[in-house]
Amino acid sequence: MRAIIPVAGVGTRLRPHTYTLPKVLLNVAGKPILGHILDTLIEQGVTKATIITGYMRKLVEDYVRSRYDIDVEFIPQKDSLGLGHAIWVARETFNHEPLMIVLGDTIFDMNLKVAQESGLSSIGVKTVEDPRRFGVVVTNRNGHIDRFEEKPETPISNRAIVGLYYIKDPMNLRSALEEIIDKDIKTRGEYQLTDALQLMLEKGEKFTVFPVHGWYDCGKPETLLSTNQYLLDQLPDIKAPKGCVIVPPVYIAPDATIERSVIGPHTTVASGASVRDSVVRNSIVSDGAKVSTSLLEESIIGNSAVVRGHFNRLNVGNSSEINYK
Repeated sequence: MRAIIPVAGVGTRLRPHTYTLPKVLLNVAGKPILGHILDTLIEQGVTKATIITGYMRKLVEDYVRSRYDIDVEFIPQKDSLGLGHAIWVARETFNHEPLMIVLGDTIFDMNLKVAQESGLSSIGVKTVEDPRRFGVVVTNRNGHIDRFEEKPETPISNRAIVGLYYIKDPMNLRSALEEIIDKDIKTRGEYQLTDALQLMLEKGEKFTVFPVHGWYDCGKPETLLSTNQYLLDQLPDIKAPKGCVIVPPVYIAPDATIERSVIGPHTTVASGASVRDSVVRNSIVSDGAKVSTSLLEESIIGNSAVVRGHFNRLNVGNSSEINYK
């Protein structure tokens, strides 16, 4: 099975970090978001991938090629015209072989075989309180989808599409995408995958849904930190460095430096980072960052950033320096 992973987005809600790094390469629980996605897909038998790139695409390509031995194609999306357009630009990479579409800012915890059990195309859904921010589905008593709609102003369902799509015959999807592009069918100014799925439905395609309970959004600082918490909860406890206190769960990279500090709970200290004379909890200290004489909570410290002093909460971009006197 092939996976299609769109990662072309700029990630404006995660600035300042995404000024210098694509969103999917932000570190959460010890590895980039994209690393978590690829590891899960590979563990579950996916052998081919199409990654749709855009913003800082070379960094994405370099990361994947240097760490993964998988049959992967990189397709650039030159214009940000919506998720439907992103899948459309990758249409030459798929055929009649079933595929799984996985959004690049979503970490999931589920068995992909559940998506295939019905023998039909199937959409991952989760019940949410405010469905207006999502594409949604309406299902009938047989569990089949009767309607797709993208971000309805008036909620028609609270079953949100969470970014996992199993497509039984991708050529039907390709035809629907080509039709919405050719006829310039847009919703909210973009070519939506939801509109293509609705068109497939109207032409006789049958869809089921599968529940996704382990769905972790990484699109905003607060959701990135909550996803970091969840993933760290799955890790075993580690031994505290000499002269330090560890409050699990935490992740500390083997080449990170921790001195005279209290780390945790729910804290990631990434590769090459250092924390000295500090207390850091519920935070992410990214690659190469340096923290000293600080109290940090619910903070994200970007790659190679330097923080010295006493603060409570920070969202510091890459290569920044903050001193408190």
